[in-house]
Amino acid sequence: MSLVPRTRGAAALAVATALALPAGAFVASPAAATPRPPDATTSAGPPADLDAMFVGAHPDDEAGTLSTFGQWGADHEVSTGVITITRGEGGGNAVGPEEGPALGLIREREERSAVAKAGITDVYNLDEVDFYYTVSEPLTAQVWDHDETLAKTVRILRQTRPEVLVTMNPAPSPGQHGNHQEAARIAIEAYYAAGDPTRFPEQITKEGLKPFSPDRILMRAANGTGANGPGCARAFVPADPSQTVYGVWGGTPAPGGRTWAAVERDAQRVYASQGWAGFPDVSTDPAQLGCDYLTLVDSRTPLPQWGTDGAYTNHAPLDGSLVALPGGLPLGSGMTVDADRYRVLPGVPFTVTVGVTAPRSSALKQARARLEVPAGWTVTGSGQLGSPRPGRSETTRFTVTPAAGAAIGTQTRVKAFVSTASGTGYQDEPVLVSAPVTATQQLLPQVAQFRQWTDEVGAEALADIVRPVLTLPSGGSRPVGVTVTNHSATVQSGTVTPRPPAGFTMTPASAAYTGLAPGATTTVGFTATNTDTSLKTSVEGGAAGDYLYPIETTSNGATGTTQQAFELVPTARVPQAATAPTVDGVVSPGEYAGPVLDVGRRWEGEACTSATDCSATAQVTWRDDTLFVAVTVKDDVKGTPLAASDCKRHWRTDSVEIAIDPRGTSENTSTTFKAAILPWTAEGGPCYLRDADAHQGDGPTTAPGMKVASKVTKPYTGYVVETSIPMSLLPSAVDPAHMGLNVLPYDSDTQDRTGQTRIGWSVWGGVQGDPYRWGDVRLEGYVPPAGRPTTPSAPVIPTEALQSVDSPQSVEQAVRTNVALAGRPSSSAREAAWVDKAKVRGDRVELRLRVRHPGTAHIVVRDAAGIAGRLVTPVSRSRSGLVVVSVPLTRALGSGASVSVGWDDGAGGTFSSVATPK
Repeated sequence: MSLVPRTRGAAALAVATALALPAGAFVASPAAATPRPPDATTSAGPPADLDAMFVGAHPDDEAGTLSTFGQWGADHEVSTGVITITRGEGGGNAVGPEEGPALGLIREREERSAVAKAGITDVYNLDEVDFYYTVSEPLTAQVWDHDETLAKTVRILRQTRPEVLVTMNPAPSPGQHGNHQEAARIAIEAYYAAGDPTRFPEQITKEGLKPFSPDRILMRAANGTGANGPGCARAFVPADPSQTVYGVWGGTPAPGGRTWAAVERDAQRVYASQGWAGFPDVSTDPAQLGCDYLTLVDSRTPLPQWGTDGAYTNHAPLDGSLVALPGGLPLGSGMTVDADRYRVLPGVPFTVTVGVTAPRSSALKQARARLEVPAGWTVTGSGQLGSPRPGRSETTRFTVTPAAGAAIGTQTRVKAFVSTASGTGYQDEPVLVSAPVTATQQLLPQVAQFRQWTDEVGAEALADIVRPVLTLPSGGSRPVGVTVTNHSATVQSGTVTPRPPAGFTMTPASAAYTGLAPGATTTVGFTATNTDTSLKTSVEGGAAGDYLYPIETTSNGATGTTQQAFELVPTARVPQAATAPTVDGVVSPGEYAGPVLDVGRRWEGEACTSATDCSATAQVTWRDDTLFVAVTVKDDVKGTPLAASDCKRHWRTDSVEIAIDPRGTSENTSTTFKAAILPWTAEGGPCYLRDADAHQGDGPTTAPGMKVASKVTKPYTGYVVETSIPMSLLPSAVDPAHMGLNVLPYDSDTQDRTGQTRIGWSVWGGVQGDPYRWGDVRLEGYVPPAGRPTTPSAPVIPTEALQSVDSPQSVEQAVRTNVALAGRPSSSAREAAWVDKAKVRGDRVELRLRVRHPGTAHIVVRDAAGIAGRLVTPVSRSRSGLVVVSVPLTRALGSGASVSVGWDDGAGGTFSSVATPK
C-alpha cells in the first residue's frame, strides 16, 4: 500500500517562515573553543529513572488510569511517566479550528496538564501520526512503521528503566481503535525486547544504552463482572478464571481529602479539545465509586498470591516489584514460572520451569520451589534451586500431568511457590485444558493476525479475548471454512459438527477429517444460511449482536467444543430509478423506488428519549452510474453550526455519514468511500467532506461531482439531506450483488461542538470503522462500466504529524530529563548543537548557537501568553563554532519568556536546549 502524504498546519508554516527569511539571517561570531554542553540547559547528562510507565496511542488514553497512577505516586513514591505514540492530530477539536500539528500542540498541552494532576511530569511523544479513526491494527502498524516505533519505545525503556508497564488492550475487540491495539502490541513487544541485547543492538553498541527488562506488564482492560465500592477489587470475577485482574479503587483519599476518582475527573476535564470539559462530577458516595482494573500480561517478579487478601490492595499491581510483599522475597528478587505449552491435554504430561533470581545486593539461601495444581493432577520434580548468589539466577523443572478426566475447556493456573531463608515468593502460569483436536470457524483477518501475534510473542493466553465471529446478510448465505487443529502428538481423525443457533442452518450437518498429523491444521467447508428473516439484525440480535453456537469436534477418544457466533447485518434490494432523483433536499413521491431503511437504531452515545429527539429513515436508488441517497432525520435540538471552512470532524454536530464498501470485502476503511454531510453551516447551507476512507478531506476536492442538498424544517423538527454519488468516485468497481452500505446520522443537542447520540442502519459500537458489519445491498440490474478496476486504488493517508523538535513542551522536558526527543537517539558530542545565549533586540530575539555539525534548528520563543516567535532554519558550522540566529517576534514578549531549540542533526539524532532571553 502506498501512503501519499499531505502537508498540514504548523510544520508547513514553520518551514515557509524559515524560507522567507532574508539572506544573512545568521552569521559567524568569534568565540573561544566550543565547550561541553551544560547539563542544566541542555539534554546532556544521565537520563531520568522512572518506576512505572503507561504506553498509549493518543493523549487521553491514560486518562482512565490517572487515579491509579496518582495513588502509586502519592502513597508509594512511585515516579511515573507516559509514552504517547501520537499527539492525537486526527481527533476532534471542540475548542477551535486547529487541526494537524497545531492541534497536536493543543493536545500535548492538555495531556501534560492533565497527567500533572496525578503527579506525572514526564510525557514522551513518539511523533507518529494519528491519521484517522480505524479499527485496523495492521493498517496502523503499516502507517506507523511498527519496527521503527517499537525501536523508539525500547530506547525510552532502556533509558528510563521503569519496572512496571501499563498499556491498552492488544486485541481487535469489536469497535476498539486500531491505534490502541497497536500501542499495546508495541508495549508488550518492548517489554520482551528491551532486555534482549540482540534486539536493536545499535542502541547498545553505538549509543551506550544497556539492556533493561521491566519487571511486569499489565493492560488497562478486563473481561468479567464486578461491583462498585471499596470491595470492587475482590468483587471482580474474571471471565477467564486463570487471568489475574487487579482492582485499584478510586475512592481512596488523595492529598487534600478529595477522592482520587474526583482528581481523575478533574484531569479528564482538561481534555477540552475532545469535548470532555463538561464531564459531570463523580459521586461523593464511596459505594458508587469503582476500580481501575488492570489485567496481568506477564511478570518477572513475585506476585501477591491470587485469591488472598494481598491480591486485592490498591498497590497489589506493584507488590513484589516496587513494593515489598510481607514475608515475601526481598525486593529486587526475580521469579518466573513457564509452562512449555498453553494448551494442555488430559493425561498428557507437560513441563513447567520455575526460575528465581537473587537481588544484586544479597544471595537467596536455601531456595526451593514447589507447585500447586488442580485436584487429580500430578507433579514430579525436586524443586531444588540451591542458593543463588547476588544477581544470579537458578531454575528447576517439573513434570505436570493433568488428570485423565480433566474437564476440557477448563482455564486454570499452575501455582508456583519459592521458599528461601529470607522469604517466600509466588507466581503462577495460566493453562487451558484442551481436547486433542479443536475446530474454529474461519477468523476475520484481523483476528487471525492477532492470534498469530500472540503465538509469536508467547502470549497465547490472550488469544481468546476475541470470540470468533462472522457476519451474514439477513436471509442470506455464506461459505464458512472451519479450521481443524491437532494439538496432540498422534495422528487424529474424526468429525466436525456445528450446532447452529435457532434460525440458522449449516450444511452439511457434519464433516469428516482424516489423518491429521500432530500440530497440523486442515479446513472443512460448510455453508451457513439465515433461515429466519424475522431475527433482529445488528447489535439488537442475539446476545449483544452475537448469535452464539458451538462446534463439536471428535478425535480419537475425546470431543472438543468451541464457542462461535454469527452476526446478522440488514439487507436491501435497490432497483434503478425510472429517472434520476433531483438532489434538492426534497423527497418527492416515486423518486426512490427502493425500500425505506430504518437508520434510527443507536450504536453509540446516549439513548434517544423519543422519536422526535433522534430518529431517521433513508432511501437509496441508482441511475446510470450514480448512487442516490436521501436521509430524513427527526430531531428536536439543532447542534452548533460550524463554519463552512470548518467542514470536518462531522461528529461534533448534527450530520449524516454515508459509508460504502464497493466490493463488500474491505478489511478496513482505507479501501472504502465515506462521506459526511452537515445539513447546515454558519453561512446557512450544507457542506460535505470525506473522512477515514480512501481519500479524506474537503468534499469538492476529494469527491468532485458529488452533489448535496438539505432542507431544514421551520420551526425545527429535523432535516432532510440528499446526495448523488458518482460511482466512479469509489475506490473500486461495485459488486452489484454485495455492496456494503451504512447510513449513520450523528445527533448533537449542544453548542459546544460535541455529539450525544449516534444512530444508523447497521449498528455496533465502532461500526463506522468496521466495513464487514455494514449492511448488504444488491443494486438490481447495475453493471459497472467495462474496465473499472475491481482492485481498490492506493489510499491517500495523512502522514504529517507534529514533531517534537517543534514542541517547546517536549524540548523543555528533554532538557529536564535528559531523554532525547521522540524516542530518537541523542545527537553525539560531535553532532550536537545548542543555544548559548539569547537577547531581545526590538522585534526579534537574537540567539547565539554553539554548533559542531551542520543540522536544522527548530526554535520557539514563548512567554506566559503563548508562542511569540518560531523559526525552522538550517545551520552550518562556522569556523569559530558559534552561529547567531535572529528570530522574528509576532508580538512583544511578556513575563516568563523562554527560548527552546530542538536540534535535528540530520543523522537521526536530536539535541535539546533552552535559554532565557535577556
